[in-house]
Formats: sequence, C-alpha cells, structure tokens
Amino acid sequence: MPNWQSDSELATDSLIFIKLMHALTGLYAWECIISLDFDWAVLTGKKKFRWPMICYFAGRYLLLFAMISALIGLDIPIEVNCEGLYVFSQFAGDAAVGLACINLSLRTIAIWSHDKWIIGILVLIILGHWSLILQGVPVSATWVPGIGCTLVEGNTTIAAATFIYSMCFDFVVLCLTAYKLVWSPRRTGSFALHTKLVRMIFNDGLVYFIIAFLANITATVFMILNLNAVMSVLFNPPAVIASTIAASWAVRRLYNFDLGAPEVYDSDQQPSVVFRNPHPSQVRRLSREPAAIHVEMDTFSQAHPCSNLEAHGTTKPGCDSLSFNVDDEQKRARVF
Repeated sequence: MPNWQSDSELATDSLIFIKLMHALTGLYAWECIISLDFDWAVLTGKKKFRWPMICYFAGRYLLLFAMISALIGLDIPIEVNCEGLYVFSQFAGDAAVGLACINLSLRTIAIWSHDKWIIGILVLIILGHWSLILQGVPVSATWVPGIGCTLVEGNTTIAAATFIYSMCFDFVVLCLTAYKLVWSPRRTGSFALHTKLVRMIFNDGLVYFIIAFLANITATVFMILNLNAVMSVLFNPPAVIASTIAASWAVRRLYNFDLGAPEVYDSDQQPSVVFRNPHPSQVRRLSREPAAIHVEMDTFSQAHPCSNLEAHGTTKPGCDSLSFNVDDEQKRARVF
C-alpha cells in the first residue's frame, strides 16, 4: 500500500493528472469539432434557435473554457495566478454538470406538457443543485516551479455531495420520463413506446443516466476516500466531460429528429389474397339474387406525438403542441 501523502506519490499523481487532462482536452475538443456544424447552423440561422439551446451552448462552451484554463495552469512556463485559474475552472466544470442536468430536465418538462407540479419539483431540485455547485467553487492552488499550478486544497465534501446530488437528480428525471412515456400509457392501455420519437427520447435518457451515473460514482468514491489532494479530484474531469457529451448528444438528436409522416399501426392486418373464380357463370346468376351484405369495419386512428418538444427543435407540419397522451378512437360501422 503506497503512502499517498508522500512527496514522491504526490509528484507521480500530479504527472498522471497532467497527462489525463491533456488527453481529456483532446477528446472533448474533438467532440466539439465533429459537432461544430450543428452549432454553426444554429448560430447562423440555418437551424431555428430556440431558448432551450441556451443551456446547451452554455454548458458545452463553459466546459471547453474550463479545460483550456486548466491546461494553461498546468503548461504555462511563467508564474500566473493559479488560484484564479482553478476557481474559474472549478466553477465552469461544475456549471457544465448543472447545465447537463437542466438539459434533460427541460425535455422532461416538455414530456409532461409543462405540468405546474413537475415544473415546481424540478425547479426546486435545480436550485438545490446550484447551491451546492456555488459552494464548491472555492479552491486553493499554488505555483510550483518546474511543475506549474498545483491544487493544494479543495472542499471534497461539497464536491462529493454535488456529484451525489447530480446522480439523484438524474435518477428523478429518468423516473419521471419513464413514468410518462412507459408506465402511464401502459396503465391506460395506450402504450406508445413503439413510436420512434418516444423510443428515442426514452433510450437517450437511459443512456445519459448510465454514462453519468458510472462516471459520477467513480469520482465520488475517490473524493470520499480522500487519498490525497490530487487523487481526490483525478476522476472529476472525466465525469464532467462524460455527462456533458452525453447531454449534448441527446439535445442534438432531439433537435435533428424528423417526425416525418404519421406512423400507422394495424394490429389486425390480414393478408391480401385473390382467388380465381372457377365458375364465373354462377357468379353472374347469383348476382341477380337479393343478398344481405354485412360489412364490419374497425378503424383505429392514433395521434402522432407532436408536442412541446417543438421548443427543442422537433417540428412537424400541423402540430402546435407536444402531448404524449395517445388519442385512440375506435369506430364500428355496420351496413345491412
């Protein structure tokens, strides 16, 4: 078992942290580059800008600036204000986590058709989340010749509480989404998970939760262990980057989703079979006789889930609001 507080171990951990930060910055920069066409299309007006995109852009580029400021503190050869750089990096990184949660919350509010109770619950959770984020900003860093800026002390208790709160927040959002899209329609007999839009929203939320949960739980474990100042924050950047990338990916997928033509589902579809009549003369003779014709027709129409997600970029002609309540009509006509 190594002595985590020894100078040699701290130097080794600091070197690992520096290399990890460079690798993560390259990864996140690459993600920004490959999705830059979407951002440019929104900013230039080729894609319609809607207000939920504010959280998308803020979280995305706050994290980019946080990574750049962290690299400046690690690589710059002259002495700088390390504490100022690290305070900004800490705030921007934590804010990116908060904005990632807000991005998923806005989808949930739209799914619930702006229900006041859901909005109130999520707003209270968001306020609690940001109160922890702001409390975790103060950090202590110093300049070490030959190494650069080094983190001396940080409030790992608040940071761990923030990550745990984020995991609980994501779980609440996932449960609300699953209840509205899966459990509630199934209970009312209008299960609509077969539609592409609903399936995409549910799957994206589930993927985000799994990625964010695994990344956050790893960072939380090391913060609680508190082996040393470096190891306590070693897995914080991967957790923040994973959450932001997953949330941004979900936002872009929903924005670019094309509802297209209404989907038609026929549960009683019968094969179309044509028989050759071997006795055409008998048919002509029988056609002169009066006959009772019985026609039974079952028509099912299902409203397409066009909804308040239009604010997120999902559009369809003729749809004014988003509602995931399936409107089924059953008509039976008899002709005698």
